[in-house]
Amino acid sequence: MMSDTSNIPASTPPVAVVSTQFCVGYPVDLTVTQKMMTLKHGTFGVTDVNGNIMFQINGKALSLHSRRVLLDAAGVPLVTFQQKMMTAHRRWQVFRGESTEPKDVIFSVRKSTVFQMKTKLEVFMAANTEENRCDFRIEGNWFETACVIYVGDTNDIIAQMHRKHSAQSILLGKDTFWVTVYPNVDHAFVVALIAILEEINEDRKQS
Repeated sequence: MMSDTSNIPASTPPVAVVSTQFCVGYPVDLTVTQKMMTLKHGTFGVTDVNGNIMFQINGKALSLHSRRVLLDAAGVPLVTFQQKMMTAHRRWQVFRGESTEPKDVIFSVRKSTVFQMKTKLEVFMAANTEENRCDFRIEGNWFETACVIYVGDTNDIIAQMHRKHSAQSILLGKDTFWVTVYPNVDHAFVVALIAILEEINEDRKQS
């Protein structure tokens, strides 16, 4: 089941990173499914509570770097995220549209420490060049199958994710996540963060 959203406060001011069009004044519940059977292309499908496709994430298998593209429901590229090579903290950069040019970086995500028992990622907006303080952070424990996205170093939550395991997901090799995005928070931004989180987790399992 999705988490109880009845007591979720509205985010003030709105958190719009990818686009204001993905900010609404009420909580948004999304389901993120890896290897969704109904997708012709893509590694993840994101649906709303009615099963409608909201986003999909495509992989660039022939890229020299790990690279993914987040598309909207109409298949329009919103952002491209790519792992930056030769960094100690496993940094991912996120670009506008399908660009990978430095001038088009929107934000980046990195592990807060090289060695971690629990998941903790820091998110830096492109304008935050000093990176003395993160703009957002992701904390969780994959053994507890959940994570929370906060604003900076505060306790202000903008989204929560729960991983769902079922007999079908184990049999088909699929993972399903339930995501609750808080009011006035850019849910395309949250989906991009969840996808990067999963990439980092998969990379950690293989290392």
